Amino acid sequence: MSLTLTGTIKVLRTTEIVNDRFKKREIVITDNSNSEYPQHILMQATQDRCAILDQFYVGDNVTVHFNLRGREWTSPQGEVKYFNTLEVWKIASNGMAKQAEQPTSHTAQDFERHTSAPSANLDTTGFPEPAKDDLPF
Repeated sequence: MSLTLTGTIKVLRTTEIVNDRFKKREIVITDNSNSEYPQHILMQATQDRCAILDQFYVGDNVTVHFNLRGREWTSPQGEVKYFNTLEVWKIASNGMAKQAEQPTSHTAQDFERHTSAPSANLDTTGFPEPAKDDLPF
């Protein structure tokens, strides 16, 4: 079942090597179509498709093409459970100007942008601000 979702990249994780035959990379897309209650949708790319996420950054507006996958699992105790996965197979930018501004080689700052949104409590030096306390001593 092939579906599409348009939204903003909220989280872009690094590739996780599960075992010698399987790797995956997770991405969270914020669907703002219902602005009162935005939805944060976890998706994953697997195997060679992990690389298609390399050109994107947190904050990019994208359209993601994905398949809905479902599977059944039986525990050692005989309990049956069901799992769903949204598997990315194509992703396209909705704002080419932003992509053109990105550097071609990846730096440490790029890695931070790929893995999480910037922290609000960082000063211009990149160090966390000291905790504010109101203790009298």
